[in-house]
Amino acid sequence: MSKKDLPCHARVVIVGGGVMGVGLAYHLAHEGWGEDTVLLEKAELTSGSTWHAAGQITHSTSSFSLGKCVDYNIGLYAGGLEAETGQAVTWHGCGSFRLAYTEDEMDWLRHTMSVTRSLGFNIELVGPERIAEVHPFYNLDGVLGALHTPDDGHVDPTNVTMALAAGARAKGVRIIRRCRATNITQGDSGEWVVETEQGTIICEHVVNAGGTYARQMGEWSGLQLPMTSMTHHYFGTEPVPEFVVLDQELPVIRDDRKVSGYIRMEQKRGLIGIYEKENPNTVWEDHCPWEAENELFDADYDRVMPWLEESLNRMPIFADLGIQREVHGAISHPPDGNPLIGPAPGVRNYWCCCGTQIGIGWGPGLTRELARWMVHGAADISMRDYDPRRFGSYATKDWQVVKAKEDYCLRHEIPFPHFNRLAGRPVKPSPLYELLKARGAVYEEVYGFERPRWFARDGVPQEDQYSFRRNGVHDMVNAEVKAVREAVGLMDVTAFTKVEVSGPDAYALLDRLTANRMPQKVGSITLTHMLNRAGRIELETTIVRMAEDRFYLVCAAFFEQRLLDHLTHQRDNEDATISALSADWSALSLNGPRARDVLGSCTEADLSNAGFRWLSAQQITVAGHKVWAFRMSYAGELGWELHMPNAACLDVYTALWATGEAHGIREYGSFAMNVMRMEKGFKGAGELTNEVTLAEAGVLRFARDDKDYLGRDKALNKDLPWVCAYLEIEPDGEVDGHGGEAVLRDGQVVGSTASVAFGPTVGKILAFAYVKPEAATPDTDLEVVIHGSPRKARVLGAPAYDPQSLRPRADIEKEDTE
Repeated sequence: MSKKDLPCHARVVIVGGGVMGVGLAYHLAHEGWGEDTVLLEKAELTSGSTWHAAGQITHSTSSFSLGKCVDYNIGLYAGGLEAETGQAVTWHGCGSFRLAYTEDEMDWLRHTMSVTRSLGFNIELVGPERIAEVHPFYNLDGVLGALHTPDDGHVDPTNVTMALAAGARAKGVRIIRRCRATNITQGDSGEWVVETEQGTIICEHVVNAGGTYARQMGEWSGLQLPMTSMTHHYFGTEPVPEFVVLDQELPVIRDDRKVSGYIRMEQKRGLIGIYEKENPNTVWEDHCPWEAENELFDADYDRVMPWLEESLNRMPIFADLGIQREVHGAISHPPDGNPLIGPAPGVRNYWCCCGTQIGIGWGPGLTRELARWMVHGAADISMRDYDPRRFGSYATKDWQVVKAKEDYCLRHEIPFPHFNRLAGRPVKPSPLYELLKARGAVYEEVYGFERPRWFARDGVPQEDQYSFRRNGVHDMVNAEVKAVREAVGLMDVTAFTKVEVSGPDAYALLDRLTANRMPQKVGSITLTHMLNRAGRIELETTIVRMAEDRFYLVCAAFFEQRLLDHLTHQRDNEDATISALSADWSALSLNGPRARDVLGSCTEADLSNAGFRWLSAQQITVAGHKVWAFRMSYAGELGWELHMPNAACLDVYTALWATGEAHGIREYGSFAMNVMRMEKGFKGAGELTNEVTLAEAGVLRFARDDKDYLGRDKALNKDLPWVCAYLEIEPDGEVDGHGGEAVLRDGQVVGSTASVAFGPTVGKILAFAYVKPEAATPDTDLEVVIHGSPRKARVLGAPAYDPQSLRPRADIEKEDTE
């Protein structure tokens, strides 16, 4: 190509010509940006990780958002893309089985059935007899059952990518091959400067779709994009005599336990793919060579041999055949296994479309959502799990490698609810970490912070217990809830995002970005939501007015960078300083009917309703330290949050604990906190997502009609496709549900759950669910499919616990008369 073929300007430049980059180009074109999009590829399309992919895709997923993506992808591969472009994609709709050997695996499949029912998938849970009927060659010794997904299949990765490219070109996208990008920087105007071997392009939006190059490409722009290249094997056998006479292709077998991978037909040969569960291999930790093209590595049989041998045991017809093809290629793995799809942290209009370990299976659906995000301001599925801003500066290169290895080894393990990834921990311990660990805390990591989940007592091991059913943790959490409801509980909530906005125009900036009325007086508190330009919920935050020109914002830990970016990118010449305080400030939550007694013994401040009203803030002295006390409660009890510099935290905690022992004080963790917010009917991050508006989420009471704010024109929509309903579900004493389950009315699917938890105070399973509006009326009888079986449910019109919210507002006189 010559320099004259390279345009000087474009709205979008995508760097990378694998299935992710080309998929985004295709979908941007379908959203109307085709004529304004240029894609650059340093070699030929698919010459990175895409060309050596096995190309499989399955409906077998417990993720509601990924389920939407794979269903779209299968429809695209099975006919839509080829019909549109005339380019063959070589779709093999052979179906698949995911096998289970243990009851835990069967429970996983039952939960998957519940989720996929809400998505309308063609899927069934079958026994060994049915598996043998459809696939007579697999050794089913020990197999209890399987998920049969007959609409699954596999596709040629190169053909798919070429078809997507044809569709993109047809709508005006320019795809330029043999043009390597050499640098990406942001100019003073905010536009991006993409330097290439053939010249320079100036663009409004730049997309990193660099695959195994994406991390080092990010460094050009000062970005830390966490991902590591891991190598994966699959093997092709000699022709299989038994396959030669078959009239139709056998389904793919996913054998997570014995093979740690997959086995299928490849023409008349066998194909065996393995994700070894120990000694995973990284490559290019520092730098992927630019000259790499269609790169493969020598097979490492020693590393995969235990699983390869077992694959031959499971497919005896392969045992006497030789290996005719070895594919050992590199694939990007982010620290948590989920791709990086969305805005890069800290900059405007730099988009990530990378870190995807399953590009064929996930790519088109995710790139469609990214295109919608870029063009319209929001995706149509929740992007929380994929947003690149879910990682912070703690995600150093060394840490990335540790976590990528962990992720690779977990690729074919059971995805238990609340699975806790322990490698590379602790990352950001709070000042109380060692103290609470000694007292039985079992920690989780959230945005790098270590946060207590629950506390081990009464001989229960201080370690995670995994199951889709109730286990010993259930009783520990219930005891923590009981202590808060009846006495007093203390929680380390240091992980909360804490941001200060100050300056002459701080009020104006925040007022323009929040739907609720801003706090008017110093010491007042407002719960509000920030929206994107599509009118969807960006995040929920509590705002405390600490001074006339100083505001303190608190929100969920994983939204820290999203909040910082939203404030920074939406600032319009306002004179305001935005400061992240999360690393320097700690926070404690004190809740329960005895909370005033405990805090009152540690401070001279007047804590009565008259002296310290509900939803107000004061600076008080506790244990000799000045702390900010917020009278509010996520547990729905009398309570305060105490925010302070890190140096004060241990002293304040020690003082509260010493005083609280006479009142039955107990530590509690995030699991109990979640249960209590469900009992109180408080919506959380699982309900307040980029998928929904304020009206759909049922939080319009936090929006003012008399003010303008970003997204308002689209937020107050009247035509609601779904609304958030609050449900009580009959418990069975064993399985409570985990989110994503189908909700039925008269046997028909009307929605799915977002959050589910057993409320011990009320003796019911409680859930938030997005359902059709006609199914959301209070007292409507519904069913929720939990573990594959329908349970009776009812829509609630008020919180299950303390529906009049009297307990958080309790005053001293009322307590004395109880």
